[in-house]
Amino acid sequence: MLSREENELLTRVGRGTPMGDAMRLYWVPALLARELAEPDGPPVRVRLLGENLVAFRDSQGRIGLLDEFCPHRLASLYFGRNEECGLRCVYHGWKFDVEGRCVDQMNEPADRQFGHKVHITAYPTVERGGIVWAYLGPPERTPAPPNFAWTQVPESHRMVSKVIQETNWLQGLEGGLDTSHAPIMHRLLSDTSKRGGFKPSNPFVRGKAPTLVVDVTDYGYQYAGIRPLGDAELHVRTYHFVMPFHQLRPSIAEESGCPMVAGHSWVPIDDHNTVVYNWGYSTTDQALTEDDKLERQLGNGPDNVDQASFRSLKNRNNDYLIDRAVQRAESFTGIDGINAQDRAIQESMGRIVDRSREHLGPADKAIIQARRLLRQMVKTAQEGGTPPGVKPTYYSVCAKEGIVPRDADWRATLADIDAARILQTV
Repeated sequence: MLSREENELLTRVGRGTPMGDAMRLYWVPALLARELAEPDGPPVRVRLLGENLVAFRDSQGRIGLLDEFCPHRLASLYFGRNEECGLRCVYHGWKFDVEGRCVDQMNEPADRQFGHKVHITAYPTVERGGIVWAYLGPPERTPAPPNFAWTQVPESHRMVSKVIQETNWLQGLEGGLDTSHAPIMHRLLSDTSKRGGFKPSNPFVRGKAPTLVVDVTDYGYQYAGIRPLGDAELHVRTYHFVMPFHQLRPSIAEESGCPMVAGHSWVPIDDHNTVVYNWGYSTTDQALTEDDKLERQLGNGPDNVDQASFRSLKNRNNDYLIDRAVQRAESFTGIDGINAQDRAIQESMGRIVDRSREHLGPADKAIIQARRLLRQMVKTAQEGGTPPGVKPTYYSVCAKEGIVPRDADWRATLADIDAARILQTV
């Protein structure tokens, strides 16, 4: 468990908080690139790490991410006109470019304009993997671009979506790092079920409770859930935690059966709300199908999430459409959608969990280690150092799973990193 003081340290993300300032040393997903589909299109509100911002794509296709409020009279620039390489406030006509410079003041005479003295907060952005990433930290500490392996494949070979979760970011991350819950909460009760989840014949479900091996690295850690299958075999499933809030795991495309690596990024909107970015990419030459990209069995696509608000159609107001008859006969939870189940249970814990009340065990090793690394991340940032995951050492990491003989070296075939990358094994 954590003390209440430690819990506050890890969960509060506003500017000036220790965790908030540490997170600002990383590139952070801000919105989907398709939300800014065309130059001079409508601006989009963005709330990120407790800050209210507005994003726009200018006439040349460049993306601006500005403080939402015009520095003149603090009107919202969400209502602004996106025109001729700038966003113009409709109140008095002050106009700002993507770098935050005031380039025009319609309400001031031409010989008395003082726009050169005015600057609105603007954050640098890059587009990678269908996401607009932002850097909110000190300019002199801007890291290398966020080139995860999934951002480097063709658009035809990847999928990306997002959904709002009504909890603190750490609840989502810890759920994603918790391999022991997956074959329990996400299990199906019949091999004939068409719902999302793990069928009884899946070795992930057939195996016994896992032993966890966590290898700490310079970007976070790789961890493996090792499950006995009878007397002769082991099922091994590896994951990666890339700090501060990214998870990678092995997967299979829903409709085509294409081998994939998939994962999530739990990005804080503020202390009480999170945007979960969901992504996956084909690890072969096979492209993903349009049906694959709908994420029906996960509950993340347009059939399950309002694409204007990015709110899940299954939510606390309708009890996540839980079906008790389905719970008795088909799935462990009675809630459709693997990630919809995650959101339901994590939101049931409250907006911020009081971790001083927990009782953790050996199956929680990955969560315990993540908390240690996050505390160290904050300390390193406070001391002016470079926290894990800032440098581009995570660019090529993957995730794998398979069945191996009990006496085999699972690292030889399933570990994605060599021994030189491992700083510590716990």
